[in-house]
Amino acid sequence: MPRRTMIEAIRDAMDVSMARDERVIVYGEDVGFFGGVFRCTQGLQAKYGKNRCFDAPISESGIVGSAIGMAAYGLRPCVEVQFADYVYPAYDQIVSEAARLRYRSNNDFTCPIVVRMPTGGGIFGGQTHSQSPEALFTHVSGLKTVVPSNPHDAKGLLIAAIEDPDPVIFLEPKRLYNGPFDGHHDNPVTPWSKHELGEVADGHYTIPLGKAAIRRQGSAVTVLAYGTMVYVAQAAAAE
Repeated sequence: MPRRTMIEAIRDAMDVSMARDERVIVYGEDVGFFGGVFRCTQGLQAKYGKNRCFDAPISESGIVGSAIGMAAYGLRPCVEVQFADYVYPAYDQIVSEAARLRYRSNNDFTCPIVVRMPTGGGIFGGQTHSQSPEALFTHVSGLKTVVPSNPHDAKGLLIAAIEDPDPVIFLEPKRLYNGPFDGHHDNPVTPWSKHELGEVADGHYTIPLGKAAIRRQGSAVTVLAYGTMVYVAQAAAAE
């Protein structure tokens, strides 16, 4: 299987989904021509056109609000908030509209949107580029929150999120975008293990949302972790 970084795996997931379903559209700040601040959407506008991958104004509330309307009328928007730190203006749209649309319409409408966001620290981003707001979403009924820890999972989970009939918050750990680390310092782990390294299958596959993966069998204690902290937990277990 080809090896991909998490950035490449996420881009591939959107590419696969857009090719399979013309209802899937991708947009956000600098997402179209520029390909995203981390290049996760690079090349998608050239391949699918400006009607399906395009730039949005600097308005997180507008990005998410318009996606909810599009989803209610049959599209499947996968939108990007440039950093998780910027999601707060859109929080009301997410929790008051997207999360409740199925229930409040008595199942007449659903909200199949994905809100992608780079999240977490580890890249010296400072106070407005390092936040981890997942707790704000995991406590909201009607939302699914996803945080992958490796490229293989990132692709399968993102495709599953795009195909899900309800809203999914998809948080991408910036520290893992280009490779994992050893849990102690900034040195990357070389080589990665099979999935951590980024052996990512071509084409379509999904990983079920809400199901944990066992990274290491043990008998004394259960450690639950996600995203970057998977590697910190593995380092602690190794010691």
